Amino acid sequence: MLAAVIQALTFYLLSSSAQFHRVESFLHPTTRITLSPTRRRQNASALPKLNFIQYKQQSRTSIVVNADLKEVVPDLVDATNNGKECSDECNDVMNSNINLMQSENDTSNIEGDDSILKRLFLGIEPTPDIIAIATIYFVEGALGLARLAQTFLLKDEFHLGPAELSATLGLLSLPWTIKPLYGFLSDGFPIFGYRRRSYLVLAGFVGFLSYLVLAFGLDTVAVVDGVDTSMAFTITIISLLLSSASIALSDVVADGIVVQKTREASERGDDAIAGGLQSLCWGSAAMGALISAYFSGSLLESMSPREVFGIASVLPLLVSGISFLMQEEPIGKKISNGDIQNGEVNDFEIEQAEATVGEQMSSLWAALRQPNIYKPVLFLFLWKATPTSDGAMLYFMTNDIGFGPEFLGRARLVTAASSLVGVFLYNQYLRRVPIKDVLFWTSIASVPLGLTQLLLISHYNRELGIPDGAFVFGDDVVFSILGEFAFLPTLVLAARLCPPGIEAVLFATLMSIYNGASTVGTEVGAALTKSLSVTETDFSNLALLTIICNVSSLLPLVFIGWLDGVGDESQEEMEAKGIDGFDKE
Repeated sequence: MLAAVIQALTFYLLSSSAQFHRVESFLHPTTRITLSPTRRRQNASALPKLNFIQYKQQSRTSIVVNADLKEVVPDLVDATNNGKECSDECNDVMNSNINLMQSENDTSNIEGDDSILKRLFLGIEPTPDIIAIATIYFVEGALGLARLAQTFLLKDEFHLGPAELSATLGLLSLPWTIKPLYGFLSDGFPIFGYRRRSYLVLAGFVGFLSYLVLAFGLDTVAVVDGVDTSMAFTITIISLLLSSASIALSDVVADGIVVQKTREASERGDDAIAGGLQSLCWGSAAMGALISAYFSGSLLESMSPREVFGIASVLPLLVSGISFLMQEEPIGKKISNGDIQNGEVNDFEIEQAEATVGEQMSSLWAALRQPNIYKPVLFLFLWKATPTSDGAMLYFMTNDIGFGPEFLGRARLVTAASSLVGVFLYNQYLRRVPIKDVLFWTSIASVPLGLTQLLLISHYNRELGIPDGAFVFGDDVVFSILGEFAFLPTLVLAARLCPPGIEAVLFATLMSIYNGASTVGTEVGAALTKSLSVTETDFSNLALLTIICNVSSLLPLVFIGWLDGVGDESQEEMEAKGIDGFDKE
């Protein structure tokens, strides 16, 4: 290290003096020698014969050279003192040192770049597979760009009311309730011999076409040309369903790859991948969501929802393109008599895969019939299936208060950032608290906090001197953090319920049940909105709807005893037993 500093300082002094040529060190730091205090050797250029120039006398300096160079030092010193050229042997050795030094510098720069990349990828080597996985999850988060466009398309172009909008949005989440089906398809029915890559290409292409149809397909203006509005609405709903299914499919396939990579890393003892891959996936999705959150609203201020869909259509193509970077052996690749045959579908392997799927389904059904599994699952379903008033509140904020898409985009950005804060706070303070206690107290706390929306509905917040925008932002922050406090324990609990051997398929099933419960809650909220006659212009019963939805969230606590045993441990205690409590939805 000292030698490197001295060499750098010497180079600076030489390059800053106008009377001497700029030179570079050619020495390889392995063996230390001392040269004359009045003459120093430097490489002027990579010429066939190395000429040494005299430069300003400096203090006696220690310099590091290669061991091979030490053998020609007498020749080097003689050439320097007498202004002669080095011998051919001297030139060869010193040129070799120059090349070695340059090679090491290049290697050092490459290693430095790799080190930066590894830090960006949370300590994981950024192989093509890892980059592909991170990109898939990033796209999943970034597709939130079309979230508000979807809402405003249904609200403003098709003129759906609060109840109809809520019911439609609940319908569009159905593809997320059949996630195990995607897993069975990719495991048991490979396309062109590939279980992962082919399905990712399919998912990206379907998503691209779906958004393209939404961008350039039929709209309500076509009614003027004699096309029934119901046809345009049907095509729109089918396209939205297919886009949702494409995201869900790519999510399931990517989850399967993550499970495989994690298992392989654990077997190799590679803790960096085994422990950090889930965090990388979640972080990539969160980054995509953060980047797209604000633009999901601000773009709608200057363009139509269909134009936003056109921009978003590019993102699924990234999934299709990046999937070709993934290293996957086709099922049809087999070894016979020492010869590798490619492109032939191995019927035995396919039959074996189908048999494996059948075994997984049998094991899944056997697991779900166990009381220590189905009771906690039923509780989570009831806990998530409580009604919501989100659709009615959206109409209230846009039609009554007058918030525009840009403000809603800012609100989504605040929500996404607050969710990160919620994850941090949970890991800092609640990971040592029993899961059942976390779920119980978050449910209790959510009721009075949720009822604060009555201040906004009655406009009493204005009398308190709180602007509507500030109230909404504060409300979003609190509920986002509280939402993470409630959501993360459900992931931990779901992972805790999975027995060895069918962890992936059972976890996907539990998440599908969780998503299905959310769909039920949205549909029940839509029914309540309809029965209370809350419309896009009449919000007289919105306060009652808000009260019913908030108070009903306490009802599942009657069955919290179903979590006895499995929910009495904290996440930290589960991890101490070797149970990884984190995955993503």
